Amino acid sequence: MASYRLLSLIALVFVAGGALPRNVRAQAPVADVVTQAFFDGIINQAAANCAGKNFYTRQSFLDAVNSYSDFGRFGTADDSKREIAAFFAHVTHETGHFCYIEEINKDTYCDPNYPNYPCNPNKQYYGRGPLQLTWNYNYGAAGNSIGFDGLNSPESVASDPVLAFKTALWFWITNVRPVISQGFGATIRAINGAVECDGKQPALVQARINYYTDYCTQLSVDPGTNLSC
Repeated sequence: MASYRLLSLIALVFVAGGALPRNVRAQAPVADVVTQAFFDGIINQAAANCAGKNFYTRQSFLDAVNSYSDFGRFGTADDSKREIAAFFAHVTHETGHFCYIEEINKDTYCDPNYPNYPCNPNKQYYGRGPLQLTWNYNYGAAGNSIGFDGLNSPESVASDPVLAFKTALWFWITNVRPVISQGFGATIRAINGAVECDGKQPALVQARINYYTDYCTQLSVDPGTNLSC
């Protein structure tokens, strides 16, 4: 009798054609969503002389994802696609379609209010990598988590593409993932809200939104609500 009830319950989750309801459909592997065509559609928009053109690759991204198995595994299948679209929207904006490895306007970015992450006076903690990791406290924390000397060797983020993507995924899981259910606008606030949100830089905010909605369209998923900040 117990087996009969179990089979009956399993049968109830199927709809015509044998498909699961959309909101419970299994998540696809990240590699199946971030196809070579999707990745190339971004990086091919960068100029041929861009440093990032010969640095960032889909394979280096996938190798980094192996260390962050939770990425792209958020909620339903559509939620996962929205997370991936959001991540690449911000990466596109921060790097100019994977053109830049390092920040254009370099500065030291040393905040002495974080004694656990003391700055090396001979190093600068300007933006590097897909999400432009910035500030000594982010380099220090990312280094501790990933396993590299972020405070004394921040430049390694700009010389190792897998490490570069790992720092971006570390920042994402640590700072962005907690608010992603609030909509794309919350992810903008988590990444650069102090500079762009609340009417400070509406054109930059809109640029991020445009990338996001474009990638959602490419991934055949509704972008959801609360897109702005």
